[in-house]
Amino acid sequence: MLRKRLNRNLMAIAAVTIALFGLTAPAVATQSDADLAQELTNPVANIVTVPIQLNVDQNLGLADDGTKVFANVQPVIPFELNADWNMITRTIMPIVYQEEIFPGAGSQFGLGDTSLSLFLSPKEPTAGGLIWGVGPILLLPTATDSLLGAKKWGAGPAAIALKLNGPWTIGLLANHVWSFAGDKDRINISNSFMQPFVAYTWPSAWTVSAQSETTYNWETEQWAVPINVAVAKLVKFGKLPVSLQAGVGYWVESPEAGPEGFRFRLQANIVLPQ
Repeated sequence: MLRKRLNRNLMAIAAVTIALFGLTAPAVATQSDADLAQELTNPVANIVTVPIQLNVDQNLGLADDGTKVFANVQPVIPFELNADWNMITRTIMPIVYQEEIFPGAGSQFGLGDTSLSLFLSPKEPTAGGLIWGVGPILLLPTATDSLLGAKKWGAGPAAIALKLNGPWTIGLLANHVWSFAGDKDRINISNSFMQPFVAYTWPSAWTVSAQSETTYNWETEQWAVPINVAVAKLVKFGKLPVSLQAGVGYWVESPEAGPEGFRFRLQANIVLPQ
């Protein structure tokens, strides 16, 4: 029953998103709109954005009965350090609803664990056009329910490298997190994350993208490999630019009791004035 309701809600949200694409998009996008649309494909761009990303994963748990719906609130805020360098902060705060992630688990709703990445990034690309950033990533045990988080503090290195080549954006974001404190009864964390991505932006400010959010758990020796594709359109609500995105993914590999089949995703990326 829940799954049927979720599917109906997803169809309704998708219809509203498509309608917003048509109602708010200008008849002809300006060059600045296309430039901004491509700049939004750069995770360390010198712009303040607040992406709000809704994800739906199904077929969780050993019996494939579980469902997880989560909204990632992901503010990206750059800070100017000097004439040559920026510090880019990227925060991910998940708001989660899940049920039956294992038999008898029931349902949970609340905040999950928060991650914070700090990228030291040069303001200008290298001579070859490479844009990059390096810094730490921190895992904060902010979950409001023990089944929504790891109850561990974590930290590790993070890096990103990408290149803009005409309308193309190609890059890789990676990090690794080790736990160093927290509940001793919970499993330690040693997770590698790799996100290769490619995007193409048209002069009309439409963007199509493909990426993976691959993780490897060194403690359980298990992979999680979703492949995601999405289409986005930069629109304006008054003078406020917003990139509206709809996408679908497929779990090529998932851990035991992890999600299977398709993932559904909707996202609004709000660009704020600096």
